[in-house]
Amino acid sequence: MIFIYRLLGFIDWLLTAYMWVVIASAVITWVNPDPNNPIVRFLRAATEPVLWRIKRRIPTNFGGLDIAPMLVIFAIIFVQQVIIPSLASLLAR
Repeated sequence: MIFIYRLLGFIDWLLTAYMWVVIASAVITWVNPDPNNPIVRFLRAATEPVLWRIKRRIPTNFGGLDIAPMLVIFAIIFVQQVIIPSLASLLAR
């Protein structure tokens, strides 16, 4: 039982870390970053597979503003605030 709680806590931590990676990736698009920079390459490699799947299914570009990172962040917050606590309460029963 404790293993599952720790696993849920670890998943929550991973989602928080990924949310910050998505935020950093979105912020660097506001400037013209060097594509050879290792940090830029890491951020793009970590976020583009997820963002590409969203962009493929939903039109996310409105007047030059790409809302795909916001959708990913909202999904992460939903999982952290609804799904993980629901699983924890089910396990507590």
